[in-house]
Order: sequence, then C-alpha cells, then structure tokens
Amino acid sequence: MTDHSSDAPEDPAPAGQAMWGGRFSGKPAELMQAINVSIGFDRRLASQDLAGSRAHAAMLRKQAIISSEDAAAILGGLDTIGREIEAGSFPFREEFEDIHMNVEARLRELIGPAAGRLHTARSRNDQIALDFRMWVREACDRTGLQLNALQKALLAKAEAHAATLMPGFTHLQPAQPVTFGHHLMAYVEMFGRDAARFADARLRMNESPLGAAALAGSPFPIDRAMTAKALGFDRATANSLDSVADRDFALEALACATICAVHLSRLAEEIVIWMTPQFGFVALSDAFTTGSSIMPQKKNPDAAELVRAKAGRMLASFTQLVVVMKGLPLTYSKDMQEDKVPTFEAFDALELALGAMAGMVADLTANAARMASAAGAGFSTATDLADWLVRELGLPFRDAHHITGAAVKRCEALGCDLPGLPLAELQALEPRITAGVHDVLTPSASVASRTSYGGTAPDQVRAQIKRWKETLA
Repeated sequence: MTDHSSDAPEDPAPAGQAMWGGRFSGKPAELMQAINVSIGFDRRLASQDLAGSRAHAAMLRKQAIISSEDAAAILGGLDTIGREIEAGSFPFREEFEDIHMNVEARLRELIGPAAGRLHTARSRNDQIALDFRMWVREACDRTGLQLNALQKALLAKAEAHAATLMPGFTHLQPAQPVTFGHHLMAYVEMFGRDAARFADARLRMNESPLGAAALAGSPFPIDRAMTAKALGFDRATANSLDSVADRDFALEALACATICAVHLSRLAEEIVIWMTPQFGFVALSDAFTTGSSIMPQKKNPDAAELVRAKAGRMLASFTQLVVVMKGLPLTYSKDMQEDKVPTFEAFDALELALGAMAGMVADLTANAARMASAAGAGFSTATDLADWLVRELGLPFRDAHHITGAAVKRCEALGCDLPGLPLAELQALEPRITAGVHDVLTPSASVASRTSYGGTAPDQVRAQIKRWKETLA
C-alpha cells in the first residue's frame, strides 16, 4: 500500500494564520469573529473530538496514509492535550474559532508540522458531525441511567403503598378509588417508555460519519469501518452527503427529552397539588422545599415547580433546532453551528429535572389517612353500584347507569354519601336491590374488586411492581 505522507503540505497554517486562511489576505471583522466563534460552547465536545482524532490517526497509520512516526507523534500530542484539558490548563483561544481548530493548533505547538497530517481525509464537517453524535449518544446513555434510578424510586414508594387508598381523578374530579401505589406505577410505565425511546434513538444514531469528509467522501484509501468500530459505532454512515447534512439524531433525542419532560412535569404538578392544605396527601422534607421571604409559615414545593417549568426549556430547544434545520439545502451550512447550544441546554435541564424528581419521590411522605378519607368523596363508588346492578340483577349497563345517577341525586338531597344511603331509598329506585349492595360501596371494596390485568387491586399492583423490579434489575 502506498504511503501518502508526502501528500499533505508541511505547514498549511503558519503561526498566527487561520487554519483555513490560504485563500484570504485579510482578517475577519471583529463582528464576523464574534458571530463565527463557537469555542465558548463547543469546548464541551473536547473529549469526543480527541477520541475521534485518535481513531482517525490510528486508521491513517494502518492504511499507510501517514507514517508510523507521525502517527506516534500525533497520538502522543493528543494524549498531552487530553491531560491538559482534564487539568484545566488547556489554552482555549477564540482566535481558533472552535474545538477542532483549538486542538489542532495546540497539537502543532506540541509536535510541529506533523500535526497538519491529522486532518488528512477528513473535514471539520464530518468531524463536528462525529463529535456531536457521540455527545448526544452519551447523553442518551446518561438519561437512561437516570430514568432507571427514578423508576426504582417510584417502585420503592409504590411497594410501600400498594394498598393505600386514594381518589382516582378524571377532569381533576373524584372518579373512582385507586391505590397510591397504582398511581405511582402509572409513572413507572411512562418513564419506561421514555427510556425505551432514548434507547431506540441511540440505536438509530449509532453510525459513524467520520470519513465523509466535507461532503463527498475521500480519495484516500481510508477504512471507515475501522474508525466506526474504534468509536463504538455499529457501522459507518452509508451516504457522505447525509452524514454531514443532517441533525435528525439530535432532533430525535430532543423529542425524547421533550416527551420525558412532559411526564416529569405532570408528576411535578401532582406533587404541587397534593402538597396543598386543601389536599394534604403528601409532604416533602426541608431538603426539597423552600420558604417565603415574607410569610414565615410557608413551605413551598419549589423543586417540583422548577421541574414542571423545565419542560418548556426542552420544548423550546427542540423547536429551535427544528427551525434551524427546516430550510437548509444539502449539505453543511453554518446555521448548523446553532445545533449544540439548545441540545446542551436541554440535556442539562433534563439531568437536573430527573435527579430532582428521583430525590423528591424518595423523600415524599404520604398521608395515608387523608388519602383514604378523600377516596370516597364525590360518590367515587357510583360505578361500583352500577356494576353491581349489572352483575347481580342482570340489568343493561345503561339502565344501571341511570339508576345509579338517580341514587347520587338522592344522596345529594339527603346530604349523605352512597354507602350511607338507606336501603329503602335504593329500593325505591330498583326494588330488587338487596342489602348486599353495601358490600361494594366502600372505597376499599371498590379497589379490591378491580382485579383485571393492570387494575388497581393491591395484588395486581404488587404483580406489576414485581415485573418492573425484574425488568430494571
């Protein structure tokens, strides 16, 4: 195989000149520099950039595109840069625009002209597509671990309250009694789907764009499969234009983050509601609440409120990137530099929200007596009466529904609840009703009767807890 080392110029960017400056005789205006520079935020991609460069250098050496001596110098210099970044001593400089040029400039300072050979057979276009894809992939992995931790916190709380009665709501009105454990398990299911979405998105994004170069591929005999494997990808991307042009992997991850944030926001909203004196269902310790600067009695669920608010940031980030991408012709445009900030911000917010929610769930104390008292409010066992009429008397459900509605109306007139409605009043509506009807009209009887798969009966709740424990293990 031919050694292509001599194909690269010895010193393509002398000191003080931009890496791309050969075509230009003047310097960028200050405003151009200000709008163009990205090192302030893409420095977060340093570890991914170094990993990609190591893999690329190793491949160039194997393919005899650069010499073993140059490859060794490059890899040694990259290791030095890695240590400098870890120690906080790396000189990030705006004059070099972005993380790629900062690394290359520092590499030149460390090892001399051989540094210029590293960029053989690649472009900043495939470099940034690689770095950003790796960062998003890692963010999906971190989010999956956090979702696992949140689900485990919910499972522990649900197991402790598998039989704790509470009202179930529709339209935020009492509907039917459920258990607190069953309610919490609903969120285990939601966050389970969120985790599956992130995992699915990760599978789709796990293709390496390195080697697509600027847009058309490379004339050098590169081995894209080698670099893909070295960087943990399943394969190399199959179209060089698509490789550098799209950010759908980031959009999909942001869409997953947005849906997850909606689920977090709904649970946060319920915690806020449940903590009000009007509900009094749960309490949070001082660890997840704050006080008021003027009202000394206040204990505010600020952590929950902030989690609720962060859903807006996730949605805004998704929308921002969609708008950036929607009108771009193939392939790369500088607009795409705006892909990173919203993605970084979204995942920073999601990481905080998931951690805070897991902490709140573990910290939360349920007021079982208050929940049980509320479980029978609003004639919540009316459906149980209708079901009894169908099951015991053979009435069509619509007829049973009508009789039950009339019974509720009679309760309102007498100022009592359904379990307290005298048998004579019920028999005035349907003479065949027996005293046995009162066995199904308590919240505990209602909950115990819901034994269908996925229902709120405590045994069903415990079965789902067992299933999820095995899944998450």
